[in-house]
Amino acid sequence: MMDVRSKLHSGPSGRRVSGVDLLRDPALNKGTAFTQAERDAFGLNGLLPARVHTMEEQVHRELLRVRKQPDDLARYVHLAGLRDRNETLFFRVVMDAMDEMMPIIYTPTVGEACQLYARIFQSARGLFISANDKGRIATLLRAFPQKEIGIIVVTDGERILGLGDLGANGMGIPVGKLSLYTACAGVHPLLTLPIALDVGTDNPALLDDPLYIGLRQRRVRGAAYDALIEEFVTAVTEVFPGAVIQFEDFANTNAFRLLHKYESRAAVFNDDIQGTASMSLAGIYSALRLSKGTLAEQRLLCLGAGEAATGLCDLFVSALAQEGVPVTEARKRCWLFDSRGLVVKSRGDLSSHKQPYAHDHEAIGDFTAAVRELRPTALIGASGQPGTFTREVLEAASAINERPIVFALSNPTSKSECTAEQAYAFTHGKAIFASGSPFPPVHFQGKTFVPGQANNAYVFPGVGLGAIACGARRVTDEMFATAARTLAEQVTDEDLALGRIFPSLTRIKEVSLQVAVAVAEIAWERGLAGKPRPADPVAFIRDQQYEPHYISYI
Repeated sequence: MMDVRSKLHSGPSGRRVSGVDLLRDPALNKGTAFTQAERDAFGLNGLLPARVHTMEEQVHRELLRVRKQPDDLARYVHLAGLRDRNETLFFRVVMDAMDEMMPIIYTPTVGEACQLYARIFQSARGLFISANDKGRIATLLRAFPQKEIGIIVVTDGERILGLGDLGANGMGIPVGKLSLYTACAGVHPLLTLPIALDVGTDNPALLDDPLYIGLRQRRVRGAAYDALIEEFVTAVTEVFPGAVIQFEDFANTNAFRLLHKYESRAAVFNDDIQGTASMSLAGIYSALRLSKGTLAEQRLLCLGAGEAATGLCDLFVSALAQEGVPVTEARKRCWLFDSRGLVVKSRGDLSSHKQPYAHDHEAIGDFTAAVRELRPTALIGASGQPGTFTREVLEAASAINERPIVFALSNPTSKSECTAEQAYAFTHGKAIFASGSPFPPVHFQGKTFVPGQANNAYVFPGVGLGAIACGARRVTDEMFATAARTLAEQVTDEDLALGRIFPSLTRIKEVSLQVAVAVAEIAWERGLAGKPRPADPVAFIRDQQYEPHYISYI
């Protein structure tokens, strides 16, 4: 358990911090909640108004201020400023109003925030490591003020959500993801480190933008890029041994090969591949409770053939294999449809991650035709192309299935393959729907549907918490498969009655705890844990969960 009181003394002399130090350090600042005794002890009298507020009063004030902002981007900026002033209060606000705050601090608002990152930039958070830092990455890591790091989220900014190459502006993603580690799973913020690897950008608008915060050069590629990544991973394992590394929003060309290169060397994972897969598989498990089908009866048709789609197919195949279905047969139940049409063996342009799902079939260039021909039970949207689950597509899926599974996973909302309203209306209320970004409840033919948000935040924070708690030396596909089953078990009958196939966000901290325990159990069983298994794993991990409240400094 991290203790911010250790920061009350700084430097080799153990100098007691001053009142100004307290007010300027977001990990220590309490604002108007400093007690009178603390004000006397640290020289805060006169630096604050006389009234001592409770945290509850501060939360109420901040919620009023957030809600008065003109739009979600302004709310994002306001909350970022709050975190820069008072991190404890920031997380208290977020955790007390999770349903309201998550779409602001992460998807969909974080997409717009990244696009405008240079213009809303207020203060640096985490580390920006550029291609110019080759040869000194370990030095930069050692200079970071936090010396104990449990989880790192790193991006090179090439494929931010469905928005493409945003270069160093992509730092908003690691910052947002790590906020969710704390808010959703209780990973202490002092254990988290966001990193942007600035290797340039091929986005001409950014290269021409005088306010852009990153290197104004084309992307470093090839051997030079690989050497930088190698130095980075090596430096992390040296400076922060045991830290989990989450690769985030790397382009397909790098995401798969970097994961495969480093997954046997360190505790690394790729949330776009493995986290999305686990979350989607959990959604399928939950949907089967409504459709009354079995996993072995499912046929997936993925619109998009990148990290999310192939990651899901890989995990789906693994889950079927555990049920006794041969891998070759399981793969035949997964189909990919990319920008050139149905992925089939006769195509000669297939990258390695698509090849296991290239089947003997005639080419089909129209997605609706593919739905009618292949008769999938589940449509998985991971294309980044809005509106591609058209009326014709959804009606075709509805004609084939009594309860079609429709997952429109692309983020942000502007990239969603269809809206919740379209999914229910065009399937006559039959769809079991989930989306990557949130949609409001839908009223259709006298019934209210509460669409589930297929948010990776149901998976990766719990996986990270479990890995940190047990000191996992590796993060494996088995852990993500177990996380999927555990997440699905947290969905209640009440959730399903509303059409919601994921738990309410109000329960996410407890859900994350259960995922963490399941992940840690796998590490202990497989000999991958650096810490011994306690007698009560649930109590052991729960005790490590951060809760934002003020502690006494005297």
